[in-house]
Amino acid sequence: MKTDSLDAPPPEGLMLPVPGVDYGALEGLLGYALRRAQNALYLDFYRATAAWDMSPQRFAALVLIARNPGMRQGLLGQAMGLHRSGALRLTDWLTAQGWAERRDAPGDARTWGLHLTSAGKRRLVKLEAAVAAHDRALLAALGEQGPALKAGLERLAWAATAQSTAPDNKPRRRQPP
Repeated sequence: MKTDSLDAPPPEGLMLPVPGVDYGALEGLLGYALRRAQNALYLDFYRATAAWDMSPQRFAALVLIARNPGMRQGLLGQAMGLHRSGALRLTDWLTAQGWAERRDAPGDARTWGLHLTSAGKRRLVKLEAAVAAHDRALLAALGEQGPALKAGLERLAWAATAQSTAPDNKPRRRQPP
């Protein structure tokens, strides 16, 4: 699978506990359990989208641009939690694939917005179907716990964000994985 410096490389393994390895404090950490789950989800996502050289980040960008035609690159980066340079590399990759294009903003020749091309729209239809099937399978595997887990993860993201940006804390820069 191809990746670029923008995307983390696909995980090489599921990060399942290895018999005989003492994980110490890691076993009790919520973050470590999330990391294990994230690796498994990324592997499964890559399998579900293998035909398209797609990462979760690239897919998210296509969806956001499709749903917000004319979206500025900075807003795309903000919506995805990317720094400016990451949003630029992502936008460059999408335009190089012919899936997105930059168009001048109406009434302001100094700015431009992002739009999906016809090829990008066709690609997104196929990707959305594959990703939806992938997500349905994951939720089915979780049974009744699926919706509660998703809601809990959303609350966790808000709680962790609030804690990291509290007045007594300085906002932390994202660290690479």
